[in-house]
Amino acid sequence: MTTVQGSDINTQVYCKIRVEIMKLIKCIVRPNKIDEVREALEKASVSGMTITEVRGHGRQKGHKAVYRGREYEVSLLPKTMIELAVSDDLVDEVIRVVIQTARTGDIGDGRIWVMAIDEGYNIRTAARDM
Repeated sequence: MTTVQGSDINTQVYCKIRVEIMKLIKCIVRPNKIDEVREALEKASVSGMTITEVRGHGRQKGHKAVYRGREYEVSLLPKTMIELAVSDDLVDEVIRVVIQTARTGDIGDGRIWVMAIDEGYNIRTAARDM
């Protein structure tokens, strides 16, 4: 309990603080695997994801393509990024599901990063919800 004192008022404020550790998981996967990954995440009761078409390369470093008889170097390959904000206890399950459904065994299968989320706000209500 905290007492807030003003010029004419003496108000007691009760605060109940709920701290939930949240993580941001970013996954880069092959575009042809996105539907499988999304469906597998939904079956695992993970919802609320952002999916973005991106371009880039890792060790794969692109490939050569032939268009109208001419050879071109394609250095930025199309990929799909999935971003999920999940509670800390779901991180291992999300990683397992993504790896299990996105893996082909070939170079270029993708990458997963896990980052801590310090704060999150609902834009409509301006409420801090993490």
